[in-house]
Amino acid sequence: MPEFIDLLKLFGGFVYLLMGGELLVRGALGLSKESHIPPVIVGMTVVAMGTSAPELMVSTFSALSGHAGIAVGNVVGSNIANVLLVIGVPVLIYPIVCRQGGLLQQTSLMIGVSLLLIVMCVFEPISFLEGVLLVGLLIGFLFAATRGSTFIELEDPEEEMDRGVGLPSYPGTITLFILLGVIALPLGADMVVEGGVGLAGSWGVSEAVIGLSLIALGTSLPELSTTVVAALRKSSDVAIGNVVGSNLFNILAILGITALLTDIPVDPEFLKFDLWFMFAASILLWLFVLLRATINRTWGVIFLSGYFGYLFVIYQ
Repeated sequence: MPEFIDLLKLFGGFVYLLMGGELLVRGALGLSKESHIPPVIVGMTVVAMGTSAPELMVSTFSALSGHAGIAVGNVVGSNIANVLLVIGVPVLIYPIVCRQGGLLQQTSLMIGVSLLLIVMCVFEPISFLEGVLLVGLLIGFLFAATRGSTFIELEDPEEEMDRGVGLPSYPGTITLFILLGVIALPLGADMVVEGGVGLAGSWGVSEAVIGLSLIALGTSLPELSTTVVAALRKSSDVAIGNVVGSNLFNILAILGITALLTDIPVDPEFLKFDLWFMFAASILLWLFVLLRATINRTWGVIFLSGYFGYLFVIYQ
């Protein structure tokens, strides 16, 4: 019975996280439309942070409550899932072409940030000053993205705002959407952390394993749904940009903001396999971008096999 309750908490927490992220994004997009904020700024900030909000809430709550394994595992596991699962599934529907302008620069930055994370984990804990560095890099990334356009957009909010589908237009409704999102996100995060800790005890595995697998998978659902919709619309730009951008936000924003609140200890087990597997997955994606190649259905099967093989290994 306790195991069932923990599973229920985990599932319920994911529902709250998905609802909260969706409400927050739609409220912010509605505010952007009514306030005439440039869509590129919305895409690189509000929408990207909206899809990463579940990871941010879960990592912050778990670190503050003394469950650092879940905090780090959530980010590392989400980045692995983003490359192998979130790209692997949509390419079964429609291939992803890695030839967009600015994609190589953004993917190279993802590689550099991933390597920086490994170095920080070697010299753990991830401290306040390292959090300042990560958030500073995030601000620089956003500044370059909103000015430049050497980086691709993470989303296409302009198209959504033009259609106006599901976007609130009245000030009271916009406020309600944002408020409900802000309430649902921490509530869901608290439930996910409680359920994850309980399941770790019931199954006899570490909290890190739960963070790397179940929680990372659940918090990656917004990215997965976004890339599947992009594949159905045959929009490779959104699919690949969303994954690369989300991986950047996971490290820079989520671990950065969490480290500003509390030092994050790192389990040495992460350095034996998981961080290197995350880095290898990132390198694989970078090679496709470097070669301007197409990720087709065959590679989609390989990506998915790699992901499920990884899950099998960490549960052994």
